[in-house]
Amino acid sequence: MQEKQPPSASSSGLSQNTAATLSYVLGFITGLIFLFMEKDNKFVRYHAMQSIVLSVALLVLNTILGFIPIIGWILSILITPAALIIWILCMVKAYQGEWYEFPVAGKFSREQIEKMS
Repeated sequence: MQEKQPPSASSSGLSQNTAATLSYVLGFITGLIFLFMEKDNKFVRYHAMQSIVLSVALLVLNTILGFIPIIGWILSILITPAALIIWILCMVKAYQGEWYEFPVAGKFSREQIEKMS
């Protein structure tokens, strides 16, 4: 779902678009910070959760591929630019106020946020 979110404030005092964007900056680290810091704003919590899910998934995938000689190493190298593109896309969409969902990570993140509320 890619609906636009009207700008409002988050618990951090930042605009929700800025807080959601910042939740992607250091991957799961800033994702965890904003997930625990934000109490009410589902938009920020959703993007923080998606940041955690995507960065952990990419980290695990990269680690597994690192144990597979040659083919795994090549795939691991190819994942790096793809991860950069995903990271930039997520930050841009969050700043634009969109509930941008990746096929698996986005749905999972939304379900987790709904369970936490």
